Amino acid sequence: MRHHVVIALSLLLLIAPAAPAQSKAAPSDKFRQLEEILPTPNEYRAASGAPGHRYWQQRADYTIDVEIDDATQRLLGKETITYYNQSPDTLNYLWLQLDQNIFEKNSDANLTRTGPEQLTRFSLSQLENRLYNETFDGGHKITSVRDARNAPLKYTVVKTMMRIDLPQPLAPGQQTQFSVDWNYNINDARRISSRSGYEFFPKDGNYLYEMAQWFPRMAAYNDVSGWQHKQFLGAGEFTLEFGNYRVRITVPNDHVVGSTGVLQNPNEMLTPEQRQRLKQAETAKEPLKIITQAEAEAAERGKPTGKKTWVFHADNVRDFAFASSRKFIWDAQLHNVEGNRVMAMSYYPKEGNPLWERYSTHAIIHTLNVYSRYSFTYPYPIAISVNGPIGGMEYPMICFNGPRPEPDGTYTAGTKYGLISVVIHEVGHNYFPMIVNSDERQWTWMDEGLNSFLQYLSEQEWEENYPSWRGEPQNIVEYMLSSAQVPIMTNSESALQFGNNAYGKPATALNILRETVLGRELFDFSFREYSRRWKFKRPMPADFFRMMEDASGVDLDWFWRGWFYTTDHTDIALERVRLFTPDTLNPETDKAARQRERAERPSTLSQQRNKPLPKRVDQFPSLRDFYNTYDQLIVTPQEREAYQLFVATLTERERELLQTGLNFYFVDLKNVGGLVMPVILELEYIDGTREEIRIPAEIWRYNNTEVSKMIMTKKEVRSITLDPHLETADTDLANNNFPRRPVKSRFQLFKEQQELPNPMQQLERKPAPSPLTPAATPTPSPTPRS
Repeated sequence: MRHHVVIALSLLLLIAPAAPAQSKAAPSDKFRQLEEILPTPNEYRAASGAPGHRYWQQRADYTIDVEIDDATQRLLGKETITYYNQSPDTLNYLWLQLDQNIFEKNSDANLTRTGPEQLTRFSLSQLENRLYNETFDGGHKITSVRDARNAPLKYTVVKTMMRIDLPQPLAPGQQTQFSVDWNYNINDARRISSRSGYEFFPKDGNYLYEMAQWFPRMAAYNDVSGWQHKQFLGAGEFTLEFGNYRVRITVPNDHVVGSTGVLQNPNEMLTPEQRQRLKQAETAKEPLKIITQAEAEAAERGKPTGKKTWVFHADNVRDFAFASSRKFIWDAQLHNVEGNRVMAMSYYPKEGNPLWERYSTHAIIHTLNVYSRYSFTYPYPIAISVNGPIGGMEYPMICFNGPRPEPDGTYTAGTKYGLISVVIHEVGHNYFPMIVNSDERQWTWMDEGLNSFLQYLSEQEWEENYPSWRGEPQNIVEYMLSSAQVPIMTNSESALQFGNNAYGKPATALNILRETVLGRELFDFSFREYSRRWKFKRPMPADFFRMMEDASGVDLDWFWRGWFYTTDHTDIALERVRLFTPDTLNPETDKAARQRERAERPSTLSQQRNKPLPKRVDQFPSLRDFYNTYDQLIVTPQEREAYQLFVATLTERERELLQTGLNFYFVDLKNVGGLVMPVILELEYIDGTREEIRIPAEIWRYNNTEVSKMIMTKKEVRSITLDPHLETADTDLANNNFPRRPVKSRFQLFKEQQELPNPMQQLERKPAPSPLTPAATPTPSPTPRS
C-alpha cells in the first residue's frame, strides 16, 4: 500500500534517530547478558576466556604391559601410574575410571536401557545379539592395587569408577606412584555396540582387535568439578589427564599393531622390507604400501609360532589405544604439516578395499592440513586410521572407522562419502578433545560440535558440492522444530537426539556465527585464538563463549543464549511492506502523482458498473467548484502562489531534499520462532537490479518479537526476499517473501496397490565395471561416531 506524508514528516524521518518500537506484549530478555549464568572469572580462568595466571591441571604418567590372548579373546594387563598433584589442594584419595564395567550385567547402562514404545519387528540376529549382551561376562577384573613399595592399597570399586585410598595425604606439588593389575573379556563389537572390541571373520577364522578404554585410567581433577567421577553410561565420553606413556603390547607374532605413539623397537617387530618401505614413504607422493594385500592375505592363511611385544612411547597424550590383527594391509605417507613431519598411516583388512587404499590416508592428510589452518599445527608425529568393527571413534594419534564396500567391491556414494567423512571427523578429534582437552563426560558439544564444524569446512575443501551431512543451516531445520529438542547446554547423558543436539546444532551454530554474524575474518581469528590458548589445557563452556567475544570484539551473549541455552528456532516472518512517498507541496507534481496512483488503483465491481450512469454535475456544470478540480491536474492560481511562498522559506539544502524522489518502504518483521537472528533482505527493483541489506540481530534489542525496518530508495521495489541464501536456519520459508510466493513441493503418482518405479532406487547399487567404479546413490547417511 502506498501512503503520502507531508514534507515536514519526510524531513523529520531523514534527520531524526529512530525510536524503539512500542509493543503491548510483555518484554522478553533475549539480549540479557550471561554474566549471571556463567561462573565468575578467577585466577584460574580469566574474564577474557583465557587460562588464568594461576591455571593448573593434574598429570599422570603410565608404564603398561598388556597382552591379548587371541585364543580366548581376553586382555591381561598391569600398569604403573605416577600421579602428579599440581593442584592447590591436598588429596586423600584418587579416582580411576573402569570403563569396561559398563559391560557388567548389573551396570547402570544395562539396567537403565529402555526399549521401544512398541515391538512390532525383531530379527533373529537382533535377538541373538541381545542375548549375547545379557550373558557376556564383561567388566574389569581388578586383581591387585599396590603402592611403590609393593604394599597393598585399599580400593573401592563404585560401578565404572574406582577409589584408591592413599596411606598419606598427597599435598600440592607432591607425586605418588602405584600399580594396578587387571584383566577382562574382550567384547564382540559386532554384537555389543561399543567403542572397542574384536571382529571375527568366519571366512578365514581370524580376529581383528580395536582396543580402547582397556586400562584403568586416572579420572580428572580440576578447578571446576573437583573429581570428575560421573558414572559412564555410554553417551558422555571421557575426561582425562595428560601424561607420557610407555606401553608394551604382546600379541601373536604374526600380528601387526597400530597404536598411539611411536614404535620403539621397529628392528624386532618389522621385516627389513617393511622398514625399507617405511623409509620410502617419507618421500612418497602417494600412500605407499608397507604391507600389501597379497602379503596380508598370505598372513591370514598362516598360524602364529609364538608371541611378539611391540613397544610404543607417546608424550603428552590424554589416552592410549591400539589395533592388532594378522589381516592388516598397511599404507603410509609422510606429510609436512606446517613444519611438523607426520607419518599418516592406514591399517585395514582386505574387506576394506578398494575404498580404504584409495581414500583413508588421503583423508588423514587433508584433515591435518585444514584443521591446522583453522586451529593450530598438529603436534604429534603419527596419525592413523584403522578399519574394523567400530563405526567411528577417536584417540590420540589413532582412530577407528567402520565403512566398507560390499563383498563384491562395489559401493554406494553413501559408503564412499561416509568413509571420507568419518576419517575426517575422527582424525579431527585429535584437535578436539585430544589436545583442546574439554570435559566430554559433561559437555559433548565442546568436542563433537566444534569438531563437526571443522569437519564441514574440511569436506567443502575436498570437492565441490560435497554432500556434507551437518553444517549447512537448512539441514538442521527439521530438528529445530522437533518437540524432542533440548538445549545444547544439556549434560551428555540427558541429551535427546544425540547426533543433532551435540553434533549438528552446534556445528550449524558455529557456521552461522562465521558466515552471518561475525564474518569469516573475525570468526577465524577468534577460533584460532581459543584453540591455541587452550591447547593441552581443559576449557569449559564459559571459556569458549568469553574467548570468542574477547577476540572478536562483538557481544555474542544473545547468540549463546538463544542457540545454546534455549530450544528457540529461527522463523522470521515478513509480515507486510508499506510504501510512503513524500508530498512536496508542489501542486503540479503532487496532483500528477495522485492521478497516476488513482489510475493504477483497481476499480471495485460497483465502481465499474456505476461508471456508465449519467452524472448530475455533467448535466449542470455550474455545480462544479474548487473541490471538483482539486484531485485533477488543474492547478489553481491560489495553489501555485502558496507553493511559491513555501519554497521561498526553504534553504538550498532543503530544496534539494524536496527533489530527491525517495520512496520510504517500511518492512514489518515478526519473530515467530523466538530465536533472534540477523535479518538479511534481498530487494529486487522494477528495473531488474537487486540489492542486499544485512541487518545485525541487535535490530530486535528493543522488541524481541516485532520490528519495522525503514528502507529509503529512489527505485521502486518489485519484491523482497528474507534470508535469500538460506543462512539462518529459518524453519518456514513460506513467510519469507513479499509478495507471497507459492510453496513448491512434489508428490509421486501411483497405480492402486502399486507404486510407480523410483529410478533413484534402481541406481542405489549396481555392479561396477572395475573395482574402483562406485555405484550411484543419493546423499550419504551420517557416519561419524558409534
